Formats: sequence, C-alpha cells, structure tokens
Amino acid sequence: MPDHTPKSPNLPPLRVLVVEDDPAQRTGLTQLVASWGFEATNATDGEHALASIAATAPDIVLSDLVMPKMGGLDLLRAIRQQGDDITVLILTAQGTVDTAVEALRLGAYDYVAKPIDPQRLRILLDQVAERHARRQEVTVLRRQLRDHGRFGTMIGASVAMRQVYQLLEQAAPTGASVLITGESGTGKELVAQTLHRLSPRASRPFVPINCAAIPEALLESELFGHERGAFTGAITRRQGSFELADRGTLFLDEVAEMTPATQAKLLRVLQERVVRPVGGDRDKAIDIRVVAATNIDPMEAVRSGQLREDLYYRLNVFAVQLPPLRDRLDDLPLLCHAFITEFSRELNKTVVGLTDEALDALRGHLWPGNVRELRNVMERATIVAREQFVGLSDLMGFGTQLTGPAPKTTPSAAATHGATLTAGMTVGEAEQQLIDITLTHTGGNKTNAAALLGISLKTLHNKLSRAARN
Repeated sequence: MPDHTPKSPNLPPLRVLVVEDDPAQRTGLTQLVASWGFEATNATDGEHALASIAATAPDIVLSDLVMPKMGGLDLLRAIRQQGDDITVLILTAQGTVDTAVEALRLGAYDYVAKPIDPQRLRILLDQVAERHARRQEVTVLRRQLRDHGRFGTMIGASVAMRQVYQLLEQAAPTGASVLITGESGTGKELVAQTLHRLSPRASRPFVPINCAAIPEALLESELFGHERGAFTGAITRRQGSFELADRGTLFLDEVAEMTPATQAKLLRVLQERVVRPVGGDRDKAIDIRVVAATNIDPMEAVRSGQLREDLYYRLNVFAVQLPPLRDRLDDLPLLCHAFITEFSRELNKTVVGLTDEALDALRGHLWPGNVRELRNVMERATIVAREQFVGLSDLMGFGTQLTGPAPKTTPSAAATHGATLTAGMTVGEAEQQLIDITLTHTGGNKTNAAALLGISLKTLHNKLSRAARN
C-alpha cells in the first residue's frame, strides 16, 4: 500500500472522533485510525459526539449515518450551525447512498461505504490532513505578513503585494493552471514556489524550467524527455520535466519564448494529460499542475503571433500580475533589511541596516532590474560596508546609477537621443530606434535594457542579431 502519511512533521497529529453505535465497529475503527498516526477517540451517537466535540475540539469527525438518538445528518447540521471548523466524513451502509449524497450537500467532505475499505479511508484521511496542513500554513503566513511584512519567501506589505498574496491564497488549493506576468526580476519563480507550497501537491516535486535559457533544439527533449537513440548523443532514455514533475508542479518560465511547434506540443500535453518522449511511440499519462510565467504582455504576444492564443487561454485559467519594484517603493525598507540581514549573516558581518540618505537614493532609482537588481546592490553594499549601516558611498560603483528616475520617453527626450520617427517608417525601424535609445540610456547594459523594454534578454539578442544582418 502506498505511503499516504501527511508530510507535516512540525504539526501535531490531527484529532479524529469516531462516531459509531456498534461497539465492535467503533473499537476496531478507532484502533485502525490510531494506528495511522492520528489521535483517535470515539462516541456512541450524535448526542455523545456533540459533547465530545465541545470537550476535545477534534479536527475530523468520522460518523456513521444511521444511529439512535441523533444520526449522522443531524450531527452534521449541528456542527455546521455551531460554526465549528471540523471536517466530517460519513460512513454509509448499502441502501443509504442517496442520504450520503445529501450529507455532501450539507457540507460533508466525503463518504465511505460499508464494509469499509481501509485503503480508501486512509487516503481520505490523509487528504484531509494535507488540506489541514495547507490551511495552517496559510494562517502562519498571514500572521507573518501582519508582524513582519513577509508571505513565506516573498517580502512586501504594500497594497499591491497584499493583492498578490490574496490571489495566491485563492489559487493555491485548486489544480488550475496559473499564468504569472511581470517584468524581469519581479520574483515570478518565488510566486510559483509559493503556489506549490500552499497546494495539495506540496510534498511532491516542484520542477522549474526556463524556456528562454535552453536552445530550441534541446527544449523539446527537456520538456518531454527522449528515448535512447532518438537523436545523436541520446545514448540512454531520459525523463523530461513533465515526467519529473508527475503529481507535482511544473513551472515554465518565459513560456512565450517557445517556438510555435513546441507550443503546439505543449498544448496537446495540457489538453490530454499525456506526454510522448522524443523518439517514442507510446504516450505516458501524467498528473501535474502547470504554472507558467512571462515578462512580456501575453495579449500582445498573442496578437504578434509569438504566443498561441489557444495555449494562452489554457495557461491563463488564473492570472497573477506582479508589480514592478518602482510601483511598490513602500516595500523598499523591508526588502533592504531582509537582504542586508541575509548577507550580513552569510558574510559574518555586523551590518544591520542602511542610512536615511542611502534609502532616499534607492527610492529615487528606476530599478529596471526590479527586486533582483536591488538584491544584487544590497549584497555588494553589505560586502563593502565598514559601518553598521550601509551609507550612500557604499551603493556607488556597481553599475547602477542611483541618481533618480530616468526621463520618460517623450518626443523631446527622444529627440535628445537622436530618435527621428517619421511617417512611412516601418514598425521594425521604429522598434530598432527604441532599442538603440534604451541601450544608450542603460550604458549598453543589455539586461537592464531588456527589462525596460519589457522583453526577455534572449528576445533582445535576437532583435539585435536580425538588425545586424539587415
């Protein structure tokens, strides 16, 4: 039998109240549940159960449906009327299935037919335990947000970030696909990890893959795997990311960078829930949740043909938009403190914060690289700082000009950079001028330029290569 033991070693065992009027079944069921690691007590009927609930506050009630004095349905109604947050499982004999369905309508989690199948009962109890663990974790995260401005590994208490956390709480318990959008460096993989951690799949693999960082010739093999001899160099069978993420979560970063052909194959996998390795002739069933991310506007990518429309709608069941750092500057003190604390501990230094002057300079910066750029600046500043507080001088000389926001690209500003947009100019020519202006602004830093343009670094390199060939 598979191991369905909840992977929550830091949580106390859940309390299960067995409600059964037959003495032999009551004793046997209580002992069985206790042998699985739950804290099990019992009651003889619904009235006895209500008294036990008031005294012991169980997490789960496992109740027979037909009992003297008070049956399972009346017990369920009483629990719901009292507002107790208790998961109820109903035990039903042959001929009472219709009543069990009524119990589901009233709020029971599920029902188990008699004679009881121990494997099904254990699976149900462990599912409840997993769900309980996730709810407990959300409670802890909410308290952490209230007290420290953090939500797991995500940092920030601004209105914009609180809206993101609320979306994550709603999406995480479901199996729906999620599309995360936001500029480069805003923390899209952290969001994906948080979704996985709060989901019923938390004990299963989280497999990230950056679609923009893998050569097109290898991406299909990375995703779907390959059979031995499928191509030159394929000397053994290799599992792809979909198989590795089975029963867990697959995170596809920069999904819009896939070729149309690979997008079509991805769509088939998402629709049919089967994967076929490169060079294979058989499909393999998979059970995964897909979380995708892109740093470009997905609707614009659909309009330009970069992203298949049907794939977009398949991925965008639940949408999470991450704000850029410049739109959540209220979070700067929290972020800076967290990074300084982290690096100070790693480097065995005594840096504890930064001066008001340094914080003002950080607030005035545009942050094209978002939180990732800020993290790098804080790491370098912690390394060079000689005092307990990072000063303005500690922030200089790292390739980041902390001199305030860059000018907006108005006609006069564009003219200063030598841009000349004229009627009859092609979109490609205008785009190249915008790229040139942005590169000039960033001092030739392609990473920052790509972030400002809202495209991936790979896309920027491709556009520059095409311009050079022309």
